[in-house]
Amino acid sequence: MSSQLSTSVRTSPSPRPLDRQVVSVKPLTVPAPGRGIDLQVKVTAPRTGRDLPVIVFSHGNAWSLDGYGPLVDRWAAAGFVVVQPTHLDSRRHAIGWDDPRFAGIWRVRIADLHAVLDHLGDLLAEAGLADRADRGRTAVVGHSWGAQTAGALLGARVLDADGVPGEDFSHPAVAAGALIAATGTGDSLTPFAVEHLPFMRPDFSTMTAPTLVVAGGEDRSQLSTRGPEWFTDAYHLAPAPKSLLTLAEAEHTMGGVAGERVAETTDEDPARVALLADAVAAHLRAALGLGTDEWTALRTAADHGDGTWSITVK
Repeated sequence: MSSQLSTSVRTSPSPRPLDRQVVSVKPLTVPAPGRGIDLQVKVTAPRTGRDLPVIVFSHGNAWSLDGYGPLVDRWAAAGFVVVQPTHLDSRRHAIGWDDPRFAGIWRVRIADLHAVLDHLGDLLAEAGLADRADRGRTAVVGHSWGAQTAGALLGARVLDADGVPGEDFSHPAVAAGALIAATGTGDSLTPFAVEHLPFMRPDFSTMTAPTLVVAGGEDRSQLSTRGPEWFTDAYHLAPAPKSLLTLAEAEHTMGGVAGERVAETTDEDPARVALLADAVAAHLRAALGLGTDEWTALRTAADHGDGTWSITVK
């Protein structure tokens, strides 16, 4: 399996093209009793190859299985099977902040990932990948709210109002992960966030799985009174082994992870997105025991780069 390794976001005006064809199957329905709305997923994979590791990806607020093509296609071209569920907060479901169901969506999101993992064999078979995927090498990745969702399966917990850690949502099938623009601790939430998002009180001390945290140096959230360093808490407050990829000029959309020229993107930069995707792929391959060459090369490139991105490990 080959990775599309990018090592500069300044000198490359566009990302290196994919050199491997990918295919997708959608929608597939995952059993989720009591959810109220069918849990649908998309599965994307390279057209060829065997023993393919698996990424289960959790989207950010309001998105769906149809988003994040710049990441998903690149991961598939690097040799991963990528499974994307559509969570209840997707705009296609029209569940807004004031909907009484919204308060519990964070739990449903976590349950969605558990359902996907619990039925992964059936999903892969339905997608024609039963004999090509390696379910023994499975990772979770998420962006924004999806990063908090994925973090729960990696061992992070949610603190209650008294600071007591809540339920353990980790999943035994998950061996590693990556958290992109993961929100930080809840002690600096704005009044709006306190009212509408009380579950944004993560405890990273129990997040033991190998994880890459990706943070933007210009990511300033309206949900916190802190600056961009808020998005590095998942690295600094979690036990090793952890890695931190900092993209100095990136805002919350990291250059357009959800798609090309989408309305939410404030810092369009396809080359930066490609770098991010390649870093996640390289880190996961190393964490899943599939080789460290690409991750080592990326760290070396960061050490000798122009300062627009950096990698820290512990």
